[in-house]
Amino acid sequence: MRKSKYCICASGYEVASPRMVEALYMGCVPVLMKDHYVAPFSDVLNWKSFSVEVSVKDIPNLKTILMGISQRQRGLQVRRHFEVNLPLKMFDVFHMILHLIWLRRLNVRVRDFEES
Repeated sequence: MRKSKYCICASGYEVASPRMVEALYMGCVPVLMKDHYVAPFSDVLNWKSFSVEVSVKDIPNLKTILMGISQRQRGLQVRRHFEVNLPLKMFDVFHMILHLIWLRRLNVRVRDFEES
């Protein structure tokens, strides 16, 4: 994987798959083969800026799609958000989870206020 430019991250049977995180950790661009799948931390991370999304129906054209894309280095910058650190470091996976909980809490409050 370390020598790969792109890493295929096919959706599996389980909701939580380490494929995307493993691709980022190894330094290759994640190629998300998905339909109707929400990537981790998609509330705060713009996955389209550092990955490639391919619809299942476009898999036969995968080589053509990937050949038309320039190399992206942002995956290395995003990798820190998926790392587990002891002691904790700013913006690691623990902080990302707390941030998502905080955002969802705010979202619930805003909706409750608007519905009143």
